[in-house]
Amino acid sequence: MPKLPVRERIVRAASELLTKSGREAVSTRAVSAAADAQPPAIYRQFQDMSGLLQAAALQILKDYVRDKAKRRLSDDPMEDLRRGWDEHIAFGVNNPDAYAILYSGAEETEPAREGIAILEALLTRVAEAGKLRMNVQAAARLLHAGGTGVVFSLIAKPDPALSSSMFESLLATITVASPKPKPSAQRVAPRAIALRAVLPATSNTLTDGERQLLDEWLERLANAKE
Repeated sequence: MPKLPVRERIVRAASELLTKSGREAVSTRAVSAAADAQPPAIYRQFQDMSGLLQAAALQILKDYVRDKAKRRLSDDPMEDLRRGWDEHIAFGVNNPDAYAILYSGAEETEPAREGIAILEALLTRVAEAGKLRMNVQAAARLLHAGGTGVVFSLIAKPDPALSSSMFESLLATITVASPKPKPSAQRVAPRAIALRAVLPATSNTLTDGERQLLDEWLERLANAKE
């Protein structure tokens, strides 16, 4: 079996050390030994250890997002959303140093954007079921922000009830509490959001102008207060 390129060997070695033993374990000596590479090769590839740590954390996130994207969905969009939340929390708690490297900075990475896309896909299914109270992007921002905060809180101080409590609180904010008919806009908004979520599928039925006009109407109905 051909040997991996030196950069990939170094990143893989560093990511394994970061996962198993934390940031302090990612030393020049440990990485070069695990990667079967000379120490100068690390600095030729990454300039410094900070750059290597960032690359290692990104690799851990890439592996997680790739595995998550392969998982099959159930027939229950709400249950799939809950599972996605639990998996994200578990990933962060089980990889505290990598998570801190990835989510402490202001710059959004490509794997993080892919993770958001998976979350938005889960929420789109919730919207299609008529259960989302707001648009998909707004709901995704709330869940992502809440999940990130929960992970950092749990890393600092374990609390078995925190993740579930936060998820239920966010769920009450972003979804319709009851399927029972409600008066006025409270009844119309979830249906408008649901129809808007599947509007791109009408490309063979409506013209671009018709879809744009309908999208504007649905947005107004989704945001109506009364």
